[in-house]
Amino acid sequence: MKSHAPRTLTPSAVLVIALLCVAVTEAQTQAPPDAAHQVDAIFARWDSNTSPGCAVGVTLHGLTVMEGAYGMADLEHGVVNTPETIFEGGSLSKQFTAAAVILLVLDGRLSLDDDVRTYIPEVPEYGHTITLRHMMTHTSGLRDWGSVAGISGWGREQRSHDHDDVLDIVRRQTALNFEPGHEYSYSNTGFNLLAIVVARVSGMSFADFSSARIFEPLGLRNTQWRDDYRRIVPARSSAYSSTGDGTWEINRPIEDVHGNGGILTTVGDLGIWNQALVDGRLGGQEFVRMMHEQGHLADGSEIVYAAGLQVRTFVGVPSVTHTGATAGYRAFLGRYPDQGLSVAMLCNASNVPTGATGGRIARIYLGDAVTDPADPDPSSGGDVAALEAYEGLYADPVTGSTRELVVVDGMLRDGNARLIASADDEFVVRGGSRRYVFSEEGDPRSEFRIDDWQYTDQRYERVEPWAPTPNDLSDFVGIYRSEEAETTYRVSIDDGILAIWQRPNNTRSLGAMYRDTFRMRGSVIRFRRDDSGHVTALSLSLGRVYDMRFQRER
Repeated sequence: MKSHAPRTLTPSAVLVIALLCVAVTEAQTQAPPDAAHQVDAIFARWDSNTSPGCAVGVTLHGLTVMEGAYGMADLEHGVVNTPETIFEGGSLSKQFTAAAVILLVLDGRLSLDDDVRTYIPEVPEYGHTITLRHMMTHTSGLRDWGSVAGISGWGREQRSHDHDDVLDIVRRQTALNFEPGHEYSYSNTGFNLLAIVVARVSGMSFADFSSARIFEPLGLRNTQWRDDYRRIVPARSSAYSSTGDGTWEINRPIEDVHGNGGILTTVGDLGIWNQALVDGRLGGQEFVRMMHEQGHLADGSEIVYAAGLQVRTFVGVPSVTHTGATAGYRAFLGRYPDQGLSVAMLCNASNVPTGATGGRIARIYLGDAVTDPADPDPSSGGDVAALEAYEGLYADPVTGSTRELVVVDGMLRDGNARLIASADDEFVVRGGSRRYVFSEEGDPRSEFRIDDWQYTDQRYERVEPWAPTPNDLSDFVGIYRSEEAETTYRVSIDDGILAIWQRPNNTRSLGAMYRDTFRMRGSVIRFRRDDSGHVTALSLSLGRVYDMRFQRER
């Protein structure tokens, strides 16, 4: 099923190659001789007429060295994927949205330090200024609108949404996840608002502005926004989710929301785009600089996220990457500046690991440039008896989420993360830079903070696991209402287990975590008490939504 379609080189392209060979070393311009076959092996499991799959494009210094495609674009009609197949790129879209904003900055129409309410007064006044830069770097504190929609019972795959729905959800929120600039937390809301800002400032629809200022000037002939999901797009793949038993079901987006996601494109167009982020053909070198300018937190620390791009190091090599996932589509776009390498991957199969698979392709072409850091000696975990003192359950006081530290095979672990003692009451994640720093006052094992690029003050406090009695559970029975999510929860006891019922007929069981706190399918539910001990509210935290309150009605 695989198809390789290297582009035919024109005489002018041959001349460009000759000039490049003079300017750079042979190692930088030549791919490994068996690279295409190695890539084929990565996608073998999806390369059949009964599976959706992927398209891949690789360029070196802007010249295509490999294009391939695997599996089917449409299982119902027997259409195969090709390098020219159009896929949805998910959150790869964010760099295009950031580019549109930066072009308006270069036009002198706005500033990244402008308050979003200058352009979108519908955003509530939270007592803190939320800038366009905050939204572009995921440091705004805005709740993710899609998560709120999911809490309401009508998530992104259950109901069609547009930008009016996004604004409606945003205007109902009474709190931020955190003070702007305090930490990094991925939020699609910021990028949807940026798309709306572009439309309001330019006087054009966001899609028309993108076409006029980005897609057409760069010759991205196969790129457009999914601003109307019902529109016919020739050569577009369908998207599929695996059912787990070897079969597939259709899973395409049913929303018109775009800017956070929704870019329709090909691997060839992504290769052109990646090169434009190097040579300045769009907006000049100032545009290139601004696209790669990393965000900062309020304490001055630098984060890896720039303008819809993650700037970091991969296997010892500087990298600029982003992944994407929308419905059944998966995507990866990576650039490795020192090697002039670009890797684009677009898939219509939900079970393709995005970053991991993109990284595997990049490793093939990076070759000897890869320098994997040596693993520390496992024996450096520390004295087992001393490590056991750190074992226990710890909770984030803001979201209620937990981390459980345990000693396994002589090493302290947080889930799959292995912690290496680096100093007294301090550990570093094996193979990473995240540090766990325990309290310097009182009992050092009573709490710890996580020192990582994402946070300025991420703390976890020791809590005790809890097994509630029937009398304990009876305190929580009642009706709870959130106007922010426009939904009501009915809490009851079913066969000795606390459960939440939600319209139209959705019942979920709650599992006890620690005092007054329960887990519910990825959410954390905490019941709030007044000074007299009566339960007055329910607090829900779900990934990109912190501490949403449901008031008890009875």
